[in-house]
Amino acid sequence: MRRFLSLLYLLFFGAGLCCAGPTLSLPSGTEKILNDIYSGKNDLAIGEAQQLQQQMPAHPLGYILEAEAIWWKIWCSSAEFKYGMTMPRHRDKLTADQHYLDLSTKALVIAEARLKEQESAEMYFYAGMAEAASSRLYGLRWESRNTARAGVRARDNFVRALALDPGLADADMGLGLYDYYVDTLSTMARVMRFFMGIPGGTKEEGIRLLYRSIHEGQITPVVSRFCLAINLHNYDQRYEEALFVLTPLVEKYPDNPLFLLAQGDLFGKLGRKPQAQEAYLAARTAAGKISDQLMKQKIDQLVLQSLATISSSLPTNP
Repeated sequence: MRRFLSLLYLLFFGAGLCCAGPTLSLPSGTEKILNDIYSGKNDLAIGEAQQLQQQMPAHPLGYILEAEAIWWKIWCSSAEFKYGMTMPRHRDKLTADQHYLDLSTKALVIAEARLKEQESAEMYFYAGMAEAASSRLYGLRWESRNTARAGVRARDNFVRALALDPGLADADMGLGLYDYYVDTLSTMARVMRFFMGIPGGTKEEGIRLLYRSIHEGQITPVVSRFCLAINLHNYDQRYEEALFVLTPLVEKYPDNPLFLLAQGDLFGKLGRKPQAQEAYLAARTAAGKISDQLMKQKIDQLVLQSLATISSSLPTNP
């Protein structure tokens, strides 16, 4: 199966890779911040992002990166192990979350001010990222109207970015997630979407766009890969493909306990109990390196719940 998937990906996505080139002018230090975020060093990344804000106060990226680092704390603190899968399903409105929304608003204001001076694909992309950041928190808090409005505005900005620069694969991350999620809406939500004038989308197109972001993006490949794996697991039960998509993240960022938990869940769904147990225990070890004590405690709790489940209820492959 792994070889078959590899061949498919090479056939459908490999052709354009040799021609892809960077289209975002990323400030120095961006790669380090991203690496720290996805290595589970969120507090360190937050400090680095704030330094970037001080160095470039009129650039939106520093604020977007700080919001991204905070988002993984939100993801972790809101996560629950249910139906054999760790993910956040609901979050109450918390005062502490306002700083996250303030960062996305700041990034949006800066990007829109730059766009008034001169249109550019880069600033439309950052405006889209800022709106998308707000939308995902609103969605987690079940604020349907705010989620939809911010999501549609994000989509509009990504569309404009790609109209100016079709090679800006990072913008496909936002469009891909939009298309995928819209196609998962219930019948009633689809009716409401129609009357509210919210654009549609399909899972197939969303997956295609996410793969392009994974292979050609500069700052969105990790998010695209993780979200695609989670969606294939949660919505489509395509466990083998989800595991194939997720595994490179675990290999590149072995100290990120959230990636390891997701890997353990997929091994569990596939009935591979020893591999699931190994991934869960690795998540506990990785959590020991995190500076945030609340995150450590939450991950320990999730690991214990996960281990209890695989030992009692999940099937074992022959």
